[in-house]
Amino acid sequence: MTDTSNRAALLKQAHQHMPMGVADSYRYWGEQDTVFLKSMQGATITDCDDRVLVDFRLGYGPIILGYRDQRVDQAVIDTIRNVGTMSGFSTALDTEVISLIKSLCPNIEKMRFSNSGTEAVIGAVRTARGYTGRNKIVVVEGGFHGLFDEMMWKSDVDNWDSSQQQAPAIIPFGAGIPESSRRHLETVPLNDVAAIEAVFAAVGDDIAAIVIEPILGNCGSIASTPAYMQALRDICDRRGALLIIDEVKTGFRVAKGGVQELYGIYADLTTYAKAMGNGYPVAAFGGSAKIMDSISFDPGGVTHGGTYTANMIALSAAKATLSILRDSDALATVDRCGAAIQLRLAKVFSRHGIEHRFAGPNAMFGVHFGSEVPQNYRDWKKTDSELYTTFAHRLIANGIMLEPDSREPWFICEAHQSVDLDWLEQVADTAMTEALASAAS
Repeated sequence: MTDTSNRAALLKQAHQHMPMGVADSYRYWGEQDTVFLKSMQGATITDCDDRVLVDFRLGYGPIILGYRDQRVDQAVIDTIRNVGTMSGFSTALDTEVISLIKSLCPNIEKMRFSNSGTEAVIGAVRTARGYTGRNKIVVVEGGFHGLFDEMMWKSDVDNWDSSQQQAPAIIPFGAGIPESSRRHLETVPLNDVAAIEAVFAAVGDDIAAIVIEPILGNCGSIASTPAYMQALRDICDRRGALLIIDEVKTGFRVAKGGVQELYGIYADLTTYAKAMGNGYPVAAFGGSAKIMDSISFDPGGVTHGGTYTANMIALSAAKATLSILRDSDALATVDRCGAAIQLRLAKVFSRHGIEHRFAGPNAMFGVHFGSEVPQNYRDWKKTDSELYTTFAHRLIANGIMLEPDSREPWFICEAHQSVDLDWLEQVADTAMTEALASAAS
């Protein structure tokens, strides 16, 4: 990205007030490339130097209709004017939003709200432990379940040498995460039933839940096989553990009923966030009434709460967004746009002789440079992620915004239907030409 006086000045000023000069560490892309935005509209963003880019990052996936969607924004404005923002008491909106979710998701009988995907996962995990009386949680390599200590352990695939190491090392995301937070966490590769069976054979009596994104939203949309998901469902039923499906990214995006609609396999507990509010900060977790009713003030009950939980801004946005998704063909449009964009990208990659595979659903597809669709995070290591990153940076320079890491999918929203596909193909072709020239130099 070309450095400019506005961007440079804003970052210099921000360094005086925030670590790394940003409010979220993942927004720091380096001194030359950190992005500052001025406005957003539909499927585009405008940066601080008035560059307009078509956006496939969409804030890591919350935007499902488009930025500043008038239908959602007006519902929020009306609620602020006529009701308020938050009170610390209940409102009719609580039940109205959950009823909407239940009309879309047969896996939900009762729910609680939260403010972020991280909070939703914390609530679901705590509820699973309270219900089962067990401690251990099993997670899948390449999954992401929020920024709290226990879930901030990852398989170090970046530095993994498959010829020397049987499995990648498990490392923390960074400093400040105590070793003790890993005590009750078990990690397995995706689509490896034998690994799941081995963990249950070793510590199954203390496993409260398996937590999984069936489509890895932070790993290029690498997907579970239906057989693997059925195996997880079966082993949880057999061993008295709960299946928690993390739909923070897939919920209300990949289908009206989320990823569970696609697989036809249902969780005991599910987490939602992102697309349910089209960019407003709202999240929830829920499942069977029997499990959720372990949340109570009774002795031994699970505690859940939060000052801003179920605030009226978030819930009015969720009600409007979910109503649109339920009652319109918005997700069909998203699916169609994603498929059309992949066809244009495939033409460009083939024209340049780049072996490539797409992974995941059209609404959040991954792009992998290689001859096979990765089946797990370790397979991602075999792809040409360096070429992808160079290609992504050239796309950004030429007017298309995305995360420059092939572990992050391309997110599609309803507003992408206005994108000129001939223009997109031309930009992608220019970006690949420049990326290959850079790699050759």
